[in-house]
Amino acid sequence: MDLFGNLIFGFEVALSWQNLAYCLIGVTVGTLIGVLPGIGPLGTIAILLPITYGVPPEGALIMLAGIYYGAQYGGSTTAILVNLPGETSAVITCIDGYQMARQGRAGPALAIAAIGSFFAGTVGTLLIALFGPPLADVALKFGSPEYFSLMLMGLVAAAVLAQGDIVKSLAMVAVGLLFGSVGSDVNTGIQRFSFGLPELSDGIGFIVLAVGVFAIGEIISNLGGSEARSVFTAKVSNLFPSKDDLKRSIGPILRGTALGSFFGVLPGTGPAIASFGAYMLEKRLAKDPDRFGKGAIEGVAAPEAANNADAQCKFIPMLTLGLPASGVMALMLGALTIQGIQPGPEVMTARPELFWGLIASMWIGNLMLVVLNLPMIGLWVKLLRVPYRLLFPAIMAFSAIGIYSVNGSSFEIYLTALFGIFGFICMRLGFPLAPMLLGYVLGPMMEENLRRSMLQAGGDPTVFLTRPLSLAFIVATVLILLVMVVPAVRKRREAITD
Repeated sequence: MDLFGNLIFGFEVALSWQNLAYCLIGVTVGTLIGVLPGIGPLGTIAILLPITYGVPPEGALIMLAGIYYGAQYGGSTTAILVNLPGETSAVITCIDGYQMARQGRAGPALAIAAIGSFFAGTVGTLLIALFGPPLADVALKFGSPEYFSLMLMGLVAAAVLAQGDIVKSLAMVAVGLLFGSVGSDVNTGIQRFSFGLPELSDGIGFIVLAVGVFAIGEIISNLGGSEARSVFTAKVSNLFPSKDDLKRSIGPILRGTALGSFFGVLPGTGPAIASFGAYMLEKRLAKDPDRFGKGAIEGVAAPEAANNADAQCKFIPMLTLGLPASGVMALMLGALTIQGIQPGPEVMTARPELFWGLIASMWIGNLMLVVLNLPMIGLWVKLLRVPYRLLFPAIMAFSAIGIYSVNGSSFEIYLTALFGIFGFICMRLGFPLAPMLLGYVLGPMMEENLRRSMLQAGGDPTVFLTRPLSLAFIVATVLILLVMVVPAVRKRREAITD
């Protein structure tokens, strides 16, 4: 079936009333958590994972994806109106977006943010449709050595490119690998690292770890922050940007989309780095760089396009290679495994309704987000006034109910609380949590492919160096580590991630 036929099939799946409802729920929740500074898409998706047990795979993935890219839209609202980014990727939008609001131009800023986000999301979805099938065809030719080397490269790249200290990121990858090894041995079935607890015989539950570290840990961290949120303007008018605004924004939106698409397929980068790169590029290309920081509309258009293109393109390696490029994509892989679906290139051929239905739903979701973000500004402004101390008890209760509903185990609730404390400590000490989740998700798959490769090669470790693709991934891994050791590169990276 050609691309056009596949897309028609995808829209048939996405336009069913059930999947439309899941898409609407996803983008609405995503916008809401993007608007409300606090838990973020990682924690929200982690909390909602138990719900996916009773939802068809297509609907579950459509809803969770809607939460992710919907949060990128919603984050710009608080950045522009409150100077408080609802999402880390919207930090850069605060610089010029809030200044535009102070000048009485909040409407055009919000409109350009929505237009840039919609265009970038549309292009990102098109890239998935164009490059997904060829990449999956290549991945189908991979053997166990290639998969192990690819996952090793992905983990190292995620740690090196993630925000924060490289050594801490690599340490968190190792911690994730250790958490993933708890339970039964892949080949022998012997218990390991379970400390004699029967509740750990099947390993640490993915939902337990995700909710504890990302949801509970984030809540504990937010309780120590300030609740002061002074909305600069409660009424936004004149949403339509002027011709000059549109003219100034076209180039930044195109360049931000291109840059965000590039960063989107790189493991560990995240929308925040894409936004920062797009902003710095526009400032460098501008004839009058002094305008930036004082309400330049290019400073809103480029970052918003970049973070949405990045969010959409993160699905390319996840759907085609089974390789999560971020913490959210690791949660998506977890949702697939909960549904009994093995992530990887086989998904496209074995479950085409899942792959193409998700792609079609992204176009539909982007349209829904334009409607949600512009006409409903007043509602989002009112929600900003809700104190966080009134929100977190409901979030905690919902998390506990979700955890208990999966296996009916009170032990898992206590374990979730412990992981919440662990996540909070890691945040305070500056240890990034996303690399740990990637290590936890990829660890068992890496171990399985490593041991299978060694069995096939009769215990000869050179099997990873004698196969061309595997060797290429190993060389790329070494180069990534060597490049980041170069002082100039390290200095520039620290400046970007600070």
